[in-house]
Amino acid sequence: MRALLFNLIVISLSALSGYTADKPNILFIVADDLSAEALGVYGNSLVKTPYIDRLAREGVTFERAYCQYPVCGASRASFMSGLYPETTGFLGNNYTLGSYRAMSPVHSDHPSIGGFLRRNGYVSARVSKIYHMGVPGGIEAGESGGDDPDSWDLAFNVWAPETGSVGEFRNLSPARSHWGSAFVKITVPDDLSVTQADEITATQAISILETRTLHRNETNRMKPGAPIFLGIGLVRPHVPLVAPKRYMDMYDPADIELPWYPENDFDDVPKLNQNKGNSTQYKMNEAQAKESLAAYYASVTYMDAQVGRILDAVDRLGIAENTHIVFISDHGWLLGEHGSWQKPSLFEPACRVPLIIRSPGYKKNAGKKITALTEFVDLYPTFAEFAGLEDTVPEAVQGRSLVPLLHDPSGRDWESKPAYSVMGNKRAVQRSIRTERYRYSRYTTGEEELYDHDNDPEEFTNQAGNPEYASTLRTLRNQMEEIQAKANR
Repeated sequence: MRALLFNLIVISLSALSGYTADKPNILFIVADDLSAEALGVYGNSLVKTPYIDRLAREGVTFERAYCQYPVCGASRASFMSGLYPETTGFLGNNYTLGSYRAMSPVHSDHPSIGGFLRRNGYVSARVSKIYHMGVPGGIEAGESGGDDPDSWDLAFNVWAPETGSVGEFRNLSPARSHWGSAFVKITVPDDLSVTQADEITATQAISILETRTLHRNETNRMKPGAPIFLGIGLVRPHVPLVAPKRYMDMYDPADIELPWYPENDFDDVPKLNQNKGNSTQYKMNEAQAKESLAAYYASVTYMDAQVGRILDAVDRLGIAENTHIVFISDHGWLLGEHGSWQKPSLFEPACRVPLIIRSPGYKKNAGKKITALTEFVDLYPTFAEFAGLEDTVPEAVQGRSLVPLLHDPSGRDWESKPAYSVMGNKRAVQRSIRTERYRYSRYTTGEEELYDHDNDPEEFTNQAGNPEYASTLRTLRNQMEEIQAKANR
């Protein structure tokens, strides 16, 4: 009788939880404009990111992951579809409803990862920015931006003040008047932090997890018992650099060191990759640049605190053993490297991205760092394999599952291939590949860049015109053409 009662309790709790043993939940946390260089786990000793660092200790960190386009809209459409930007036709920040489907009729029936999981028994939901939306702008109006409705059973837009926030307002970049690209710093009183986008987002995400975990009953008609795919879009550290005062106070601009670069660094760089130079685009003096970087770090730490709230909720609700957590930024960012800031750029810091995965089945590898080359198009098949759906991944998907690297972080059996990033539009696509040793970029002007990361990890010396690299250059050109042909199919 006692055993029967115990079994009935277990069955009841299972029904209440809304989770099935064979299908795990997937939490996909996407930060906005976050440089890997601004996280403790990636080697920054000044910035405080205790919760993302905790996630890395409990999971695995991909040290050489790359986005497909260093701008929000194109990158997000790419990783959600598992297709290269040239394949989707989505190049830049486009607000067309339905994202890549409207841009690429050939793939009009291709489901996003959210749509794919929905079709296979998952509840798919998002909170805030997963596809592109204006920050500031769209989020101040509570808009859905370039969302893809087919991706979600439930979608929650966040309505937040951004540049209308109460607090101290400073534009630190004299040459920039557009607040979505200027270094605008807004220090919010601590007691008003709950009005900010990422706190609202984390609260809503936690509420969804609590509802599906604690309040499941037979009157809830949203796929009772189904696992959840939950996209959580955090908009910091995207400008404006908004953070409560206690976070701004953590970083004294006097303690900030700006990246060093040679005085003549741009002498051998194609002009199309000089588009974010401080001397022409922002015109910040040294004090303004340091204050901007300090405010950026404060925004990162504030965002990190929201990640911590989500992690704590997963643990508190008892679903950690059946939940994969994937943390990324939509692309990288320049923080003064080469005297350049923000995006887009084909320098390494703009294309390299944070990627951390905590999976309950791979605890033995907790804290490991993976140096294998990976791309964001790899996320789609990875999520599919988490769900046990690896054999039904749409044929169009251009990435490959990262699960083998979770099994063996050494990458001994991982076949390396170049990571591919692009900029520009359909008329003028600039392309770059990252191999184990080199970054090679080619522009529509015919100009090229070649950086040897074994000898020049900061990418200060363009070797494209060096005869000693002629053979390497030919090999890299061929590799790029092969990927380009695949991307343009």
